Amino acid sequence: MRGQRSGEPIRVLCVCTGNICRSPTAEVVLRQRLKEEGLGERVVVDSAGIDSYHVGEAPDPRMQQAARRRGYDLSELRARQVQREDFFRFDWVLAMDRGHLHWLQRLRPPTAETEVALFLARSKVRPNAEVPDPYYRGPEAFEEVLDWLEEGARGWVAFWRDLLEEKKRG
Repeated sequence: MRGQRSGEPIRVLCVCTGNICRSPTAEVVLRQRLKEEGLGERVVVDSAGIDSYHVGEAPDPRMQQAARRRGYDLSELRARQVQREDFFRFDWVLAMDRGHLHWLQRLRPPTAETEVALFLARSKVRPNAEVPDPYYRGPEAFEEVLDWLEEGARGWVAFWRDLLEEKKRG
């Protein structure tokens, strides 16, 4: 992978359905955790959706409100759709649920080295669980999603920190 072989940063793409709830929040949570660990320059994060119906839109206002209560700002993000070339631009593509995971695995070109995994794959509390979609649920669902995303972020940040340390040791 590009980020593991050279001085380039590790590049990560978080993916959900429309890129207005789970994946943009995962992007911001990961960025914040990476910054806190001093890895903000070594691991860069983006997000996208598998569907195009929200392209150009800001994240869901309910998600923004829940995130803001925890100190995360989603207001500058705009939804975009996953593109085939993303599999050549990113080292890791993290899916919010198994439906996304299977879709991404089918879309990934055979020559792409990108790793595709669940966002909660490295969680110590919910390993390989799916991040639930809060869109059709009440306000408490957005808080629940934030809990799950923060847990998933802890696992990935620890993994990338260890990976970068190993690389440094040679």
